[in-house]
Amino acid sequence: MKLRSVRSLLVALFAAFVCTVGVTVLAHAMVGKAEAGNADFEPVYGSYFGLNFGHIAAVCFGVMAVAGEYAGGGIRLSLTAVPRRGLFFGGKLLVVGAAALPVGLATGFGCFLGAQALLGEYGVGLGAPGALRSAIGCGLYLTLLTVFSAGVAAVLRSQVGALSVLTPVVFLISPVFAGVPGIGTVVAFLPDRAGQQILHPVPEGPLGAWSGMGVMALWAALAAAAGWWSLHRRDA
Repeated sequence: MKLRSVRSLLVALFAAFVCTVGVTVLAHAMVGKAEAGNADFEPVYGSYFGLNFGHIAAVCFGVMAVAGEYAGGGIRLSLTAVPRRGLFFGGKLLVVGAAALPVGLATGFGCFLGAQALLGEYGVGLGAPGALRSAIGCGLYLTLLTVFSAGVAAVLRSQVGALSVLTPVVFLISPVFAGVPGIGTVVAFLPDRAGQQILHPVPEGPLGAWSGMGVMALWAALAAAAGWWSLHRRDA
């Protein structure tokens, strides 16, 4: 009911699709064919150019869906209606993940098909090596990122606090330290870096496509477990 009635949640959810696909299509329409002539051009992974922008919306959706209840004291009403906190939190994560999955899949296929259409003769189809896997993986990645963000928000109980933690983890640490000798291997196991390996036809670094997604799923599970512990042990 909250997802249907709170407009900011719907805006954040669909902004993940609009921003990711929109930026990807715009970039390919402007410079896609020009970039295709470069020796290191990768048409499959390049289809998700806008994912860095969609990240923001997915994280915001997960955070607001959980931490928003603490801002106005709505968590007390929710726990009055559902006193079993494990059931309440599990149901919330299930609904948040179930809402994010179809949007994530639509985002993955929208990015890939839109980008390849604009590449013309340089484009590839879903039958290309790793193409279908990457489109499905994009949906799984955004879903797990949303659940991960929701778990962090349950621990910190603050939208500002959760976003202050998630922003550097998801948007800053990996790009800055990925190429640093000795640190790059550790960075490869961070949630964003590990999960995005599935977007590459040939994954880079120590993790493969599905092993990287497994690491991302582990991060989401740990965040969910920490959120459950916080809700179970602390007063509302």
